[in-house]
Amino acid sequence: MPREEADAALADLADLILNVGRLVRARTPDESPGVVPLTETERQVMRVVDLHPGAAPSEIARRTRLQRTNVSAALRSLESKGMVSRAATVGRGVAVHPTELAASNLRVLRAAWARELAGGLGDDLDAVRQCTGLLSRLERQLTADEP
Repeated sequence: MPREEADAALADLADLILNVGRLVRARTPDESPGVVPLTETERQVMRVVDLHPGAAPSEIARRTRLQRTNVSAALRSLESKGMVSRAATVGRGVAVHPTELAASNLRVLRAAWARELAGGLGDDLDAVRQCTGLLSRLERQLTADEP
């Protein structure tokens, strides 16, 4: 495959990923009972906290590619919403953990996301697993320490 064709295919994939994410989010019930509304920055931070409980704020900043000051502000807001707890670690370190409210919030959202995707993809579980594997690999690559 020529380089231009490969670049176009990858750009099309990136565009679709961004748009599908936006469409799913637009159809997710932010004001439903059991859902704590979050800003985009708070969502990014919560994803890392959910996937890496006990992460330090510096690790959260690295994994989200957000400025440390923005992560700190998001963590303060998430703590005030009851979504995260912070605990001191050895030295001056801090470990951030999701709360039960955050776990409940995520369960509600995941159920809503599953309903949104079920209509078009629910009967093709092998393709869903392949796509999930591909996107997981891409996420790991994009959050790796080295570009």
